[in-house]
Amino acid sequence: MSNSFTWPVRVYYEDTDTAGVVYYANYLKFMERARTEWLRSFGFEQDELIRDEDMIFVVRSVQLEYLRPAMFNESLTVTARIKHLGKASVVFEQEVFRDPDQPEVLVKGEIKLACLGHSSMRPRQIPQPILEAIQSVV
Repeated sequence: MSNSFTWPVRVYYEDTDTAGVVYYANYLKFMERARTEWLRSFGFEQDELIRDEDMIFVVRSVQLEYLRPAMFNESLTVTARIKHLGKASVVFEQEVFRDPDQPEVLVKGEIKLACLGHSSMRPRQIPQPILEAIQSVV
């Protein structure tokens, strides 16, 4: 993925089922961590956005395709790339793949986030500093 942010993830025992395979829902957690770190890489912390901007990003929709399993103790890489940027939403394309010796895509997905006012839980525009930061990499 070009213009992708990457974040390393190690598969821990708690991430797996009894067969040592990553439990399907945990890929969403890996992707969430990558998006959080992506936002942090621009200098924005989610707790500060709540406090200072009265805003949060929430997941509106998720579409995932599971291609191959990851196993206990594997080193993975999670990517996050902007597919679409709206005034009050962001659509990410994300992938999870083995790292670094086997760059094989395990899971790919599209995650749509909505920007909401924290106190109102109603849609609102993404604050200008965040929009500008995102636009710098799109």
